[in-house]
Amino acid sequence: MSDGVATISGTEQLRQVYDQPAETVTKKILDRLDAHCRRFIALSPYLTIASTGANGTDCSPRGDEPGFVKVVDDRTLLLPDRRGNNLLDTLQNVLAKPDVGLLFLVPGLTETLRINGKARIVTDPAILQSMAIRGTIVPSSAMEIAVEQVFFHCGRSILRADLWNPDKRVGRDAFPMLGTVLADQIAGVDADATNKRLDIAYTTALY
Repeated sequence: MSDGVATISGTEQLRQVYDQPAETVTKKILDRLDAHCRRFIALSPYLTIASTGANGTDCSPRGDEPGFVKVVDDRTLLLPDRRGNNLLDTLQNVLAKPDVGLLFLVPGLTETLRINGKARIVTDPAILQSMAIRGTIVPSSAMEIAVEQVFFHCGRSILRADLWNPDKRVGRDAFPMLGTVLADQIAGVDADATNKRLDIAYTTALY
C-alpha cells in the first residue's frame, strides 16, 4: 500500500515496538489440562471458538450451562453443537483445517482460559447422548478437540472493559432487536414477524 500509513511487516520490526514477554508468561503455556484448567472449564458457561477454512477465518460464540464443555482427559475436550443458524461456519472450517482456538470466560472472574488445538467432528451416539439437555435433547454433533496449548490470560482486558459491572449493562432499548436490524439489511424481511420468531427461538425453542 502507498497510503503513507506506517505499518509493521516482520517479527524483528514488531519486537522493536514491544518489550520481550516476561519469563512467567512464556513458561505458563501448558500442553495439557491441569486441575486449575479443569475447574475453570467446569465453571464456564461461555466461550468463543476461532477457526479457519477456505472462506477465511471465523470466530463464533458457544454458550450453555456451566461445564457444558466436557473434559475427557488431560488432552481432550468435547464441545457439543447446539441448535443454531445452520450456517455451519465452524464445522465446515474444521473439515478444511482442524486448527481451532478457544477462549473461555466465567462471569465474575477477570481471567480467561485460552486453548489451542485440533478438532474433529464426532457423531457417535453414546458421546452425543452424554451431552444431552434434560436427557432428551441431543446435539447433532460435537467437536472433539485435541489440546496442544493451554494457558490462563490475565484479566486486564476484562478489567479495562469493566465487563462484569452490572451498572455498565446496556439497556435493551439502546439497540434495536435483531429482526429490526435484519429488516434494514435485507430487502423483504418483515421486522415484526422476524422479532416474534426470534422471541420464540430465544425462549421456548432455545434448544
